[in-house]
Amino acid sequence: MSGFGWRGRLGPAVPMAPAARVDRFEVFFDLVFVFSFFIITRSTARDVSGGALLHALLVLAVLWWSWVLHSVVATRVRLGEGFVPVLMTVGMAALFTFALSLPQAFHDVRGNAAGPVVAAASYIVFRLVHVLLLLQATRGSPDERRQLTKLAPELVGSTLLLLAAALIPGAIHDSAAAPVVRDGLWGLAVLLQYITGQLANASGWGIASAEHWTERYDLILIIALGESVISVGVGSNLIGQPPTLPAVGAAVLSIFFTAALWWAHYDMIGPAARIALHSAQGKPRLTMARDAYAYCYLPMIAGIILFALGAEQIVHQITNPNISDWAPARGPAEPLLFGGVFLYLCGDMLFQLRTLHTLSWTRVGTLGLLAICPPLVDQLPALGTMALLTAICVGMVAAEVVIFEEGRKALRKLIFEERTAHEAHEAAYRARWHEPDERDEGE
Repeated sequence: MSGFGWRGRLGPAVPMAPAARVDRFEVFFDLVFVFSFFIITRSTARDVSGGALLHALLVLAVLWWSWVLHSVVATRVRLGEGFVPVLMTVGMAALFTFALSLPQAFHDVRGNAAGPVVAAASYIVFRLVHVLLLLQATRGSPDERRQLTKLAPELVGSTLLLLAAALIPGAIHDSAAAPVVRDGLWGLAVLLQYITGQLANASGWGIASAEHWTERYDLILIIALGESVISVGVGSNLIGQPPTLPAVGAAVLSIFFTAALWWAHYDMIGPAARIALHSAQGKPRLTMARDAYAYCYLPMIAGIILFALGAEQIVHQITNPNISDWAPARGPAEPLLFGGVFLYLCGDMLFQLRTLHTLSWTRVGTLGLLAICPPLVDQLPALGTMALLTAICVGMVAAEVVIFEEGRKALRKLIFEERTAHEAHEAAYRARWHEPDERDEGE
């Protein structure tokens, strides 16, 4: 893969090593994806309605599919080495443009169509960067090249559908069907992408580093949880307001239940799933990586955005001096708050079922509580609503710490032994750097 010209000077594309970890450039790139999550949350918060939520979920699904393909590229080549960072910077610029155009992606068809066209065009550039990198990564591998051609219909079809969604509604803007056509084309693009992911035969591909794959997805989920905190802080009128006891209480509660959701995944489920993916080989590893990480993470990310919207609305109401501290939450704040956490836990349970083939009754009970809460808390003060949700989330993780104590200890012991063995192997390999040269000894 060395090549000539600028590629030769910068260096070749470096294949992924079996035990590779995430490099710094990948984390840098991920920040642009998280900015897209932030834009989705901010644009939806301006007008929380059924249509706005539908558009947010459609954009998120398209964006997440781009993330999945991005992670597939990263399983083949190191994104921060050789000439690859140059192409990835072009892709990053396209993704950043796509994110900036998201608020106008579903612009009124009677107005300027520049927003939807920019979104579609930048998406095409981003996908083409992935294609170029995959063509480089699969050189000399006929099986992988054939697998790449199987993804071509999805690439062509989804980009054409997004272009049509940008152009056709503007041509029929006098018709009431224009918004339906636009939303329907976006929906078809989403269906095409995710159905293709299930139908495509993955026998020609491979995941060289299970550690790298799991770490990429774990990092993007952590950053998304952090983005929800930022969204609440930026959009809830906390900045510039004198700190009041209810406002500080709401901010603290938002941190507590977000931390509980982090714990729900990363205390046991995430580490155990990483070991399960390491132990799987061949096609079982590929299908587990696809189903659990590429698919089950999507409802978790969607749930984060939804409960961030709900928490933001509640905190904004609490900080409003014209609204009583005892007033119940207004609008869709409660359904978004409880529904987002419900969706997040549903995705995490599907992830657990796919990777570990188990379900926790504590999670099932928590979902039942979350499902019945919205109609029961109509008369609770807004701060009381957040306190109740926090109590449910913190209570769930506290119960699991007590109930699954033996399992947690066994898992941590296994992880410690694995890390100790890995460190010993690395120390033995690096010992050669400290061995004296035989010629020096002879002298």
